[in-house]
Amino acid sequence: MSFLDFLFAEETFRAAKPAFEVGETVTAFVTGREGDAALVRVGDTILELSGAENVPVEGRVRLEIEEFDAASSRGRGRLLEVLDDRG
Repeated sequence: MSFLDFLFAEETFRAAKPAFEVGETVTAFVTGREGDAALVRVGDTILELSGAENVPVEGRVRLEIEEFDAASSRGRGRLLEVLDDRG
């Protein structure tokens, strides 16, 4: 085992553009709006959130991924629960 292998053996690195699987549950903050849809950003990934018309920007939500395109780092999710309504 090289020194670098030893040094990084237990390390994991976060991706700037995380990918999600359909059906996966994610907790994140609403970061903006695009028309009637709330936008959730996780790193550089953007998820459009349906059913969140009354959730303010900076509200923390739990959502289920309905669609995801890894090539564009965009997807759609469905609101499951509002965890923190900061509005």
